[in-house]
Amino acid sequence: MTNSIPLVDLHAAHAEIAEEVRAGFDAVLASGAYVKGPEVAAFEREYAAFSGAGHAVGTANGTDALEMALRALELAPGGGVVLPANTFVATAEAVVRAGLRPVLVDVDEEHLLIDVAQAADRVPTSVALLPVHLNGQLAPMEHLLEAADGLPVVEDGAQSQGATRHGRPSGSWGRISATSFYPGKNLGAYGDAGAVVTDDAALAEAVRLLGDHGSARKYVHERFGFNSRMDALQAVVLRAKLRRLPAWNEARRAAAERYDKLLGGLDGITLPRTLPGNAHVWHLYAVRVDRGRDGVLAALQQAGIGAGVHYPVPVHLQPAFRHLGHGAGAFPVTERAAGQLLTLPLFPQLTEGQQHRVAEALAAALRRR
Repeated sequence: MTNSIPLVDLHAAHAEIAEEVRAGFDAVLASGAYVKGPEVAAFEREYAAFSGAGHAVGTANGTDALEMALRALELAPGGGVVLPANTFVATAEAVVRAGLRPVLVDVDEEHLLIDVAQAADRVPTSVALLPVHLNGQLAPMEHLLEAADGLPVVEDGAQSQGATRHGRPSGSWGRISATSFYPGKNLGAYGDAGAVVTDDAALAEAVRLLGDHGSARKYVHERFGFNSRMDALQAVVLRAKLRRLPAWNEARRAAAERYDKLLGGLDGITLPRTLPGNAHVWHLYAVRVDRGRDGVLAALQQAGIGAGVHYPVPVHLQPAFRHLGHGAGAFPVTERAAGQLLTLPLFPQLTEGQQHRVAEALAAALRRR
């Protein structure tokens, strides 16, 4: 459908930075510094400052970033890491890859963020706490830091670039934080990329070593590592987008407010809510459909609305994580959300007219259930 509305419009974002990216690519290709190099170093400095942290280390992707953040802490092998069941599989995957054990807990009903009380219950028998900042807003970090009772807190900030809690940026709360620059993120590369941020210089150096085969000097390998480095072409894209990210996040907030007004009177859905103290950056705008979510999704897609569903099968019910021993009913809030959540188009260039079309199509789909 030629006038369809995409879930995310990457072409519109590229149009704003095309000339700048083309010039940057030309400079990198002329220099021959394709992996790491001055563009990556400049991005790392800029992203660390943006995140309110002392250090940032570019990685090949967000999953590697999270794994390396955990490995850098040198946690006891096989130790439990507390994380929410309502997350993308990569969060739990990184824990396993780091030689640790996912300890899943449920989320709160209103915001679908990690349940602090349940997390606190698991802390005494765990080695780290891994809150996930979901859909563009931070978990209740001040309460989680208290609940951690001295355990290292690792932030999964893949969906929260530019978000703050009580004015403090995502990535600056925990001992170390990881993020993803997958193309659809608020700050997205033109391929895979990620980063680790921390105030701890020793942890930053450990992450850098891990991602470069454990080597600070060529052919001298101080520890076992692997290959997870950011390439310079991705850094060019990310630097161009980072300069625009505050304005793009403001545009997302404005779009979310318009959705709130347009959809507020519809029966059969619950709108997303912002945890008090959070400045949301609306990576996703996901409503909860009380019944018939999949039919509503199909109707929207038939109408040319690029709606989607995130995490329809929770981590604990995935075949790959059957060994954790959780069956259906183990995390009821997460499981209910998995059957109800419906993500609507949201990106900085989304127009008011497009949002009216989305709202009209959603209203019609809900009437036809």
